[in-house]
Amino acid sequence: MLTQCPECELPVSDKANACPHCGYPLKPSEKIKRPRKSNKRRRLPNGFGQISEIKNRNLRNPFRAMVTVGKTSDGRPICKPLKPESYFATYNDAYAALVEYNKNPYDLGTAITMQELYDKWLPEYEKTVKSTKAVTSAWPYCSAVYKMRVMDIRVRHVKGCMEEGVATVRGREQHPTATMKNQIKSMFNMMLDYALEYELVDRNYSRTFNLTEETVKEIQKVKKGHIAFTDDEMELLWNNIDEKHGIDILLIQCYSGWRPQELELLELKDVDLESWTFQGGMKTDAGENRVVPIHSRIQDLVLKKYREAEAIGSPYLLNWADPNNRNKKNFELTYARYQKAFERIRDELKLNPEHRPHDGRTHFVTMAKRYGVDEYAIKYMVGHKISDITEKVYTRREFTWLREEIEKIK
Repeated sequence: MLTQCPECELPVSDKANACPHCGYPLKPSEKIKRPRKSNKRRRLPNGFGQISEIKNRNLRNPFRAMVTVGKTSDGRPICKPLKPESYFATYNDAYAALVEYNKNPYDLGTAITMQELYDKWLPEYEKTVKSTKAVTSAWPYCSAVYKMRVMDIRVRHVKGCMEEGVATVRGREQHPTATMKNQIKSMFNMMLDYALEYELVDRNYSRTFNLTEETVKEIQKVKKGHIAFTDDEMELLWNNIDEKHGIDILLIQCYSGWRPQELELLELKDVDLESWTFQGGMKTDAGENRVVPIHSRIQDLVLKKYREAEAIGSPYLLNWADPNNRNKKNFELTYARYQKAFERIRDELKLNPEHRPHDGRTHFVTMAKRYGVDEYAIKYMVGHKISDITEKVYTRREFTWLREEIEKIK
């Protein structure tokens, strides 16, 4: 719709802000109203923490965020600075940081219990080791301290778990053996180191005492308990290889030196049937990823286990294909299964009752020394550290040398 400009009297649109002919303003300029940013401070929910403003210090980030880590005996909150950043430019920035922290706390509180500490520490520990069995088997003996605050743990509590702890193993109550006492102490050492790092404790009391002399002697006695098989026992094993399930795995161990746990982890991709070698290992830097020649006496056994693994679709060389196995889908060779088979073989063939699952490895070392296998070749094949710097270069020798050494064993 057209109207008339009051200045030049020419027709203009009624929607025009100014006359297009003379420039006369037809409407006052309209200011765009923008919503004002709210400076209202949002209230923190109970238990979220505190936000305080540091005044009179001209700080760039004057708002300090504190997280609630516990309560005093009279119910007042105990707070500590939010980590890793405590100071913020605005209240709302500090508020947002506290809300995010309470969604997924990245700090630990001083009121945390031992069970809570264990639950937080274990996933971190798992990232540094291949197996947590020593820890997970030791923790059940420590039920007396599960609900205790970490900050209250003292020497007597650690020793109490070591000496008087009780765990239910296969339906039976057991007290810690000397070896288990050592594992319990090692676990507390590491857990309380973790607590010390996060300032939950001022001191790691587990590291303030040593194992008793009696416990040390018992551990040494157990370690010295591994014995090699006699020639008569080896003959019995070979003669019954088709009669007793698991003898083939034991003989593979006797001619290669793998630890029981290492046997479980040998994969098909690490077995070379052309060069007759397998690669594996664990526990130490020297023991990891070592290549061991497959002795000629066990090559047929290894080939048979390889074909069995392919048939059942297992990625592992050694599997539990026992016809008496009720679970036909679970072929995993666990240490428990290997130990059970070993003890059955030992008892049914009337071998030395002192024999244990580790003895196949001991037998390998004993036979290697008997037949004059090079000392450094033995250390390499069983994954022991070589301290002689001049001999570390032996790994650069032709691999045929290592094969020649292992074939000395009869």
